[in-house]
Amino acid sequence: MPICVQKDLPAREILENENIFTMEPDRSAHQDIRPLEICILNLMPLKEDTELQLLRSLSNTPLQINIAFMTVKSHSSKNVSKSHLNQFYSTWEENRGRRFDGMIITGAPVELMEYEEVDYWEELVDIFEWTKTNVTSTIHVCWGAQAALYHHYGLQKHVFDTKLFGVYRHRVRNRKDPLVRGFDDMFYIPHSRYTEIRSEDIHACKDLTVLAEGDNKAGVCLCTAMSGRQVFLFGHPEYDRLTLDMEYRRDKEKGLDPEIPINYYPDDDPSKKPMLLWRSHANIIYTNWLNYYVYQNTPYDIGDITSGNIAYLSK
Repeated sequence: MPICVQKDLPAREILENENIFTMEPDRSAHQDIRPLEICILNLMPLKEDTELQLLRSLSNTPLQINIAFMTVKSHSSKNVSKSHLNQFYSTWEENRGRRFDGMIITGAPVELMEYEEVDYWEELVDIFEWTKTNVTSTIHVCWGAQAALYHHYGLQKHVFDTKLFGVYRHRVRNRKDPLVRGFDDMFYIPHSRYTEIRSEDIHACKDLTVLAEGDNKAGVCLCTAMSGRQVFLFGHPEYDRLTLDMEYRRDKEKGLDPEIPINYYPDDDPSKKPMLLWRSHANIIYTNWLNYYVYQNTPYDIGDITSGNIAYLSK
């Protein structure tokens, strides 16, 4: 089934050239189907790249989904045109009266700042609280996951001695959870971050269920709370083949002397085409989330989404 996005969204043409089924809102409105309403709070600076990556991941499902892009009002984006934001994005203030079946809150390049120093932190806290009553299930990605765990559960982040950068191996720890249904025992996910929430702190929090964890420095990769209403994903499964390559070359041009991404270039040779080791599991994560934590639990009347009247999956 298709993802429904605005006709003029630049990512749409690329998706269609990749043989990914998209649909315009007018056509969707004339179908006798209640599509899933998914909101993406895009905090990344290169918003159009993130749009394309996430829409690719969300497209591998038999469900029809409507996508709404959200931005924060308290921060001015410098890497995307105002016309793009005005045409395709709305703010939380404009959406606070709405309810969504699912939501994705992305990461942001502000890891080394204290949370309270981020200029949109107060607005983000309001959004975190709003998701408890207005969204069936929310995925928090990378810094978005760290920020949400800090706000909801008081878990502190810690700075690595060196950047976590590359494609890391993880092991499934809780096979009974539907979010990891269809996973291999071991799988790979890209990471690019300077901070972590320590595994022992996550395991010690009784409200959190760890689903997958790295064998090494990557730590916990995937955990949930509130029976799947909150999902925390610390890597970037949505990344394209060349995303880490572009980050590596960007930092090299800046004279930052970055380390070569782990498990990425054949023979650790940046002149060779990077290996794509994570695409299948990236698709499974988002497909399982849409099916088991969103579609299977959201009410037919989206207005019925509250914190207390949906029969969520039991662990």
